[in-house]
Amino acid sequence: MTITEKTALKYKTAPLKCWPLAKELRANHYQEIAQAREQGRLISTGSVHSFRSVLAGLGDFVHLGGEPYGASAAVDPNFAVECAEAVESRGYARDLCSYMRNYWGSMFINKYAFGGKFPKADLIFQSQICESQGKWYQVVKEFEGVPYYCVDYPITPTGGGEEWKEDYVVGQLHEAIKWMEKVTGRTYDDEKLIEAVKNECRTTSLWGEICLLNQAIPAPLDQKTMISLHVNSILMRHKPEVVKFFEILKEEVQERVKNGIAALPTERLRLSFEGMPIWFYLDIFKFLEQYGAACVMSNYIIYLAGTLEETSDGIFIRRPTPQDLGKTPRNREEALRTLVRWVRHPLSWFPIIFSMPQDKRSDAGVRLVKQWHIDGVVMHMNRGCEGVAIGMKENRLALIDAGVPITVFEGNAGDRREFDEAQTIKRLETFMESMGLRKLEG
Repeated sequence: MTITEKTALKYKTAPLKCWPLAKELRANHYQEIAQAREQGRLISTGSVHSFRSVLAGLGDFVHLGGEPYGASAAVDPNFAVECAEAVESRGYARDLCSYMRNYWGSMFINKYAFGGKFPKADLIFQSQICESQGKWYQVVKEFEGVPYYCVDYPITPTGGGEEWKEDYVVGQLHEAIKWMEKVTGRTYDDEKLIEAVKNECRTTSLWGEICLLNQAIPAPLDQKTMISLHVNSILMRHKPEVVKFFEILKEEVQERVKNGIAALPTERLRLSFEGMPIWFYLDIFKFLEQYGAACVMSNYIIYLAGTLEETSDGIFIRRPTPQDLGKTPRNREEALRTLVRWVRHPLSWFPIIFSMPQDKRSDAGVRLVKQWHIDGVVMHMNRGCEGVAIGMKENRLALIDAGVPITVFEGNAGDRREFDEAQTIKRLETFMESMGLRKLEG
């Protein structure tokens, strides 16, 4: 059946029943941060990749993750521009990480994206995972005058020499715990660490399984929805209520697949979106849906919040958790090693993906597209994150060589000043027409 012959095809659809719970979890998280100071709760900040489960041993705390906060600020383009201009007025370059600039700007102007003043942290716990991360929070430390600990993480391809890398990071985490006790005056609780590590592994494994379910035709979830759903894993993967949410979500998505419930009832073309979302213009997905084009997969969303592994014949599958394998950590040392091994896996942690040898990364991208039954790829060349943009042109060539239609547009995930909406829409219109599609009526 050709794409044009699918025009009249209609699938059943229904709202996602657990959607209100997803929204509630996210809203409560940012509200808890806003109220933490007056409630006497510990506030930490740093990257969402900064081993937050280690913070759990301190007891009750809230964590302002820099990247999702920068994305949240970008949703309101006027606020994001105000933040960016505050950063640029202090002499910082415009081509720096857009998430970082939104965070800094929000801090400089003392405005919280969710209302009120910007929440000042009690401590910064960070890991050096890209060229921006360590310096990002050095500026925060100097501006807010709070204690700062940065874990040096070896961002190198996996395979060979893993033992020394693991020992190196685990040793730093042991030292970090001593530092946390010193700067907070709290006694560290290893049982809370162990529970948080177990939750983190479970949450991310569940999200990987949910992403795999979207291979179904029709797709039970659309990309715009998945972007919103995955945020709870990014923000709070160490919490039991988040584990419970993803268990509920997985069951519902399984039921949707079983009953042929589609995210887009007019699905007749399956797209992959490569690169960061345009946070202030998520309507890009609605535009594509006007043609019956469902965006059902994104390497960014899969890698950022979920955990997959590959079989010997190159098929992506859910990665079993340490608990599944009967390797539940029993003490601090085992918990830290479990955590480092979990995130060190080449398909489980976003920074590792982009340190893969380019040929392997491009090959993985092609195999993802084929396994998810993708008809075409929309690629965002994002000026707001140089780390993600590296290698994307090579990925494009690999997809073309594999016979996958692809269109490319430039922009900035967090700064609307570097996004040409009219030109992007024109490119997408041309791409849809080249695939034999016209806008659907009604």
